[in-house]
Amino acid sequence: MDTRRKFIVQAAALAASPIIGTRISRALGASSKHQLGFALCGLGNLSTHQVAPALQKTANCRLAGIITGTPAKAVQWQARYGIPERNVYSYETMHRIADNADIDVVYIATPNGLHLDNALVAAKAGKHVFCEKPMEISVERCRKMIDAVKAANRVLAIGYRCRFEPHHLECMRIARDGEFGPLKLIDAHFGNRVEPGVWRLKHALAGGGPLMDVGIYALQATRYLTGEEPVWISAATTQGDPARFSEVEESVVWEAKFPGGAVSHCGSSYNTPGVGYFRAIAERGWFGLEPAFNYDGTRGMRSDGRPIEFAPTDQFAVEMDDFARCVMQGKATRVPGEEGLRDVSLMMSIYESARTGRPIDLRGS
Repeated sequence: MDTRRKFIVQAAALAASPIIGTRISRALGASSKHQLGFALCGLGNLSTHQVAPALQKTANCRLAGIITGTPAKAVQWQARYGIPERNVYSYETMHRIADNADIDVVYIATPNGLHLDNALVAAKAGKHVFCEKPMEISVERCRKMIDAVKAANRVLAIGYRCRFEPHHLECMRIARDGEFGPLKLIDAHFGNRVEPGVWRLKHALAGGGPLMDVGIYALQATRYLTGEEPVWISAATTQGDPARFSEVEESVVWEAKFPGGAVSHCGSSYNTPGVGYFRAIAERGWFGLEPAFNYDGTRGMRSDGRPIEFAPTDQFAVEMDDFARCVMQGKATRVPGEEGLRDVSLMMSIYESARTGRPIDLRGS
């Protein structure tokens, strides 16, 4: 197997972090289940159209329960997926999953500002937590989630699906192997169009605008391509139509510097078509993806004309299977809560720079 294919296979199968502590390993490795039961917390578009269908494709997971504030949705989901009444919960009764052996993992797909509250209940009930990105809306709330899940001896992971997608893994390999020499510049963008009246335009629930929602993909890309954390960030935002963007930004752009010498230029908007891409420019060539961050249709390109091509992958199925494998084998996930915390911390620095009009020096932070 050549180096490129070997990297993809290994990266898709194993977490990059070392095995977790002995005490937690014993607690998590005790499970002999072939599949872990997932309860979906929040039955919005993501759960309905992506996560639930993906669970039907997994090897290590199964849809075991639902948590929703809408009784009519519960009835529909029960009919569609055969979920028994005992595995249906509201947010007020969610704590009762502590007594339900069918449920091993709570997948949190509620609005951003509710993630911590949901995670605290799940962890106290003794369940593992898989939380959608962004992890939360503040650094403090991220840390509280990490502490709560650790205190419960459970596993916490954040839904960074691109970290399991073959095209992204290949681009990471190209960067790590230095095929075009050291990285010099990364250009990345992801935006879409958001209509009035949705929770994503409410600061208390979203924590911010496009940066928190889709810009985080561009931020992640710069970090996993360089394998480094930025040391300097400068940013600006625009507000747009006050009737729509009274609480969050319409658009954001930022630049960052990395310790290895690379710089990045990134942007995100809530008033553009749903387009996302990145291009990494190195000393002797370039490579990238466009579209890069959609659920499907990912396409790669290289300056030397060699292909970046892989069969279509259900990113949600792959990431959930990996999480279940980590839990059952007592291994650490490559997307732990600490990874989510880093992104939220950086996004808060981006907002601070935009607010103050000054760059943020991240060295020592």
